[in-house]
Order: sequence, then structure tokens, then C-alpha cells
Amino acid sequence: MFMRLVQMRVNPDKIFEFERVYEQVIIPSLQRTAGCLYAGLVQSLEEQNDGISLTIWNSQAEALAYESSGKYAELVDASRPFFSDASEWRVQLSDDLRLEFGPVTPEPVVKSYAAEAPVHGGTALPSGRAGSMYVRIFSMKINPEKLQEFIDIYHREIIPGLRLVEGCLDAYLAEGVKGDNELLSITFWSSLEKARIYEESGEFDNLKQKVQHTFSNLALWKMGLDEVPLPGAQGIAKRAVTSDDVAVRTYSMIVGKALKE
Repeated sequence: MFMRLVQMRVNPDKIFEFERVYEQVIIPSLQRTAGCLYAGLVQSLEEQNDGISLTIWNSQAEALAYESSGKYAELVDASRPFFSDASEWRVQLSDDLRLEFGPVTPEPVVKSYAAEAPVHGGTALPSGRAGSMYVRIFSMKINPEKLQEFIDIYHREIIPGLRLVEGCLDAYLAEGVKGDNELLSITFWSSLEKARIYEESGEFDNLKQKVQHTFSNLALWKMGLDEVPLPGAQGIAKRAVTSDDVAVRTYSMIVGKALKE
């Protein structure tokens, strides 16, 4: 299986208009595309203009064929009216090769992953609408010498642990195809309450500790900083880990659909 995450900056005020276009234009187009098993639009709970279109494919070859066919570019164009108006300022070359400093609207960022079969079996997640499903993405950089050890532990201990957690609909382990030693553990939840109970109960930390020794040295160092109280802070104030070397983000499902039975 293969997974594509298309990260985009979405205007929160237009999210429900985007939902209609995603459901009426993007999902039908993907449903007619060979190899696409699932498509879903999710929005970050921490940063509302952070959106992701998540698609699951039979194979990397079919996902690449979709992108090279021009269909992906067409669907991005259909989505542009709902992107955030915020621009980045960059130095760039003009058409006559002069350096210019000006605003540039960020393009969606595509991240591709080789994904293992989900915890509960099947080929795709159930269809869902706003508020019916939540997604937690735990991203981590792994020590390349311990990658196989991580995968073995994930199968032996993490998957059985997740199967016992109430509200966990499914989970995918995904490995970045660019060889940057990035892994994602993506879990899907029936409610935000169940996802938060899982984290606040300490069960997430218990499972994370089983694989923590396989993380990259930089990830371990940044996690260590997170556990050290800030100088002069009262109570439990801590440093915040903001790097993608190790991060957990939670998203609300806006609309999603299984495209192949």
C-alpha cells in the first residue's frame, strides 16, 4: 500500500465550502482513478489553517501515474479558492532573470509514504463526515541502524496494544520514500474524547517508550528538552517540542470516503 499526504494552508472561514468541493469534485475524480482506495480531508485542531488531503493507494506506481497524468494539478487548481491568503516573502528570479523579493503563495506540499496494511485489516477506512472521525499523526525520525528493530517492535507490541484501545478504528505505519528515516504512526479514532483518553491515560507514553530507544539522536535530545522545566517556571511548565523530528498532531475529519470495496 502507498499513502500520500498533501499538506496545504486552508482558509478556516472557507472550510465548509471546501468540504463541498472535496466531496463533489475531488472524491469523484479520485474514485475514477485506478488504484486509489481512500480519500479524506482533515483539518488540524492545533492550527486551523493546516489542512491535509490524505489518500491511500494500492501501489506507488498508481499514485505516481495519477500525479503525472495531470489530474493532481487539476484538483489543486480546484482547491485554490479555499487556500489561505497568507503569503511567504521570498527572493526569486523574475522572467528576465532579475532577483526580486516579494510575496509568494505557498504551494501544497506532497509527502509520500510506503504504508503497511492497517491494524484491523481491510484496504481502507470507513467513510466519515465532519466530527465523526479524528486522526492522530505521530511523526518521528528513526536511527537508520535501528529501523528494522522499530518495525519489529511495532508489529510485536504496538499493534496488539492499539487493538485493545477503545475508540481506535485503525492504525497505519508509514515510512517516507525519500530515505530520510521518517516514520509515521497514523491512528484513526471514533471520537476526540477517546483519542484524548488514550493519551492522558498514559497508554500512549507506555507504547512510545517501547520504541523510543530507536529514535534518532536529535529526536531523543529534543524530547529530553521537553522534559526539562523552563528556568524560573512555576509548576509543570516545560519546553515545547516543535520539530518534526518527533511530533504528535491531531486532526478532525472534514470528509472522507472509501473508494474501493
